[in-house]
Amino acid sequence: MNLVNMLAERARQHPARPALVDTRQGRDRVVSFGELMRRVAAGAHTLQQMGLRRGQVILVFQPVSIELYELILSAFHAGLRVMLADPSAGRVFLALCCRRLMPDAYFGGWKAQCLRLTVPGLWRIGMTIGPGRWFPGVRAWRTDAGSAPITGVPDDEPALVTFTSGSTGEPKAAVRTHGFLLAQHRTLARALDFQDGEVDLVTLPVFVLANLASGLTSVLAATDLAHPGSPDAAAIRSQCDRHGVTRCTASPAFFEGLLEAPGGMPPLRKVFTGGAPVYPDLLRRLRQVLPNTTVQSVYGSTEAEPIAHCSAHEGNSESDAITRRGGGLCAGLPVPEIQLKVIAGRWGDPLGPLTREDFSKLEVPTGQAGEIVVTGEHVLQGYLDGLGDSESKIRVEGDIWHRTGDAGWLDHSGQLWLLGRGAERLPTFAAGTGLPTDSLSYPFAVECAMREAFPQIRMAAISWQGRRLLVVGKPGHPQETAAIRAKAEAFGIAEIRHLDHLPLDRRHQAKIDYPALRRALEVR
Repeated sequence: MNLVNMLAERARQHPARPALVDTRQGRDRVVSFGELMRRVAAGAHTLQQMGLRRGQVILVFQPVSIELYELILSAFHAGLRVMLADPSAGRVFLALCCRRLMPDAYFGGWKAQCLRLTVPGLWRIGMTIGPGRWFPGVRAWRTDAGSAPITGVPDDEPALVTFTSGSTGEPKAAVRTHGFLLAQHRTLARALDFQDGEVDLVTLPVFVLANLASGLTSVLAATDLAHPGSPDAAAIRSQCDRHGVTRCTASPAFFEGLLEAPGGMPPLRKVFTGGAPVYPDLLRRLRQVLPNTTVQSVYGSTEAEPIAHCSAHEGNSESDAITRRGGGLCAGLPVPEIQLKVIAGRWGDPLGPLTREDFSKLEVPTGQAGEIVVTGEHVLQGYLDGLGDSESKIRVEGDIWHRTGDAGWLDHSGQLWLLGRGAERLPTFAAGTGLPTDSLSYPFAVECAMREAFPQIRMAAISWQGRRLLVVGKPGHPQETAAIRAKAEAFGIAEIRHLDHLPLDRRHQAKIDYPALRRALEVR
């Protein structure tokens, strides 16, 4: 079934309800479900009149806005495939993306059209489409005339293609089918407790499609989504007041920024945070300022969203104590729609195809650390042309398991504990704390423990020249440094260095970028 069928049903049920809200040049723009469906049908007609046909690919460079979702849904409506690539990844990466999958059309505003002229892989695209101002050779995007019927597609028809950088630098193309998107919608609706008529402040654009399918109003956050750690708190609070926002799903950095800003958090009823490590101290602070709010952490990835979730109100002194001893970060129970196992870590080595018996032998006992693998309807089955499958997929008698790349362990209640990226290891150290086997060999487990003791100081544990090293984000007063050193020694770390800024991931600004950290240490 075409994902747009879900939007059409919502438009029939409540045509006047706001579907999308954004802010342009200080003014709110609102489009209802009924109007959005009309524009999407007209947009599909426009794309077909331009000569685009089912199965063709349109590359989209458009800021998060009403126009972005009108275009994506119009393309789905017409049976086209939408291709997204991050322009901030650089021109070489964009050219490689086009080499992996050459689009049939290109959509973007004035800035995107200027970018197209500078990237060889982009200027070879035959058809260009744009909203707004005229640009030489660009066809005008219209959603005000005509209408097309929804193109029927099977569940395995590709709908959305996004790119990530593989370990070799060659782009990996994640292909989401209509069936995958529908399965993801069903899982998100249950895991994130979607209720018809809620108003959601959107900071993670991927969730908008699930919101629309569930009848939620999506208010696109009036802030720079490229810098989630520095939200425009005043604009966010004003949006929440004007539109009656009831819930928000965002990265931890976004909520950290709101908590620290003058005025604090808006009075939300539901808060979900994920996409990066969700530390216990953040959950405690959110519970403190929003005592009557549902607060949950969500663990997932591009290939499987969500995997597990945990209510902040389920946090207790026992789980926090495990984190403080170096047991990692509690991600909660896996969602019912997914199967999750922890297997013996074989980082970087291809696995499979395997029999069920052989695969079962890889599974480690409860309480032992290893590699997290998952399978389910909303777990990506493979990448375009199989590039990246060998290191990230395991075929087990017809089933495909995704290797998350994360290390973790399961406790006796079935909760998942995260230990960070499996490829990052520290020299062996046995603390004798009764923790899962090998947990303190993972930098992330040490970092979580150190953060519990010093929540305002960013730190990173790393293997450096054959020894355990702790890098501290800012030098403190002598007493603080001595306290950090004493705590670190309990985890086998005798050496501490200071850097003014620890490098973080570009997307969520919350995870340590270990390769960049090593480069920074080399130049000191």
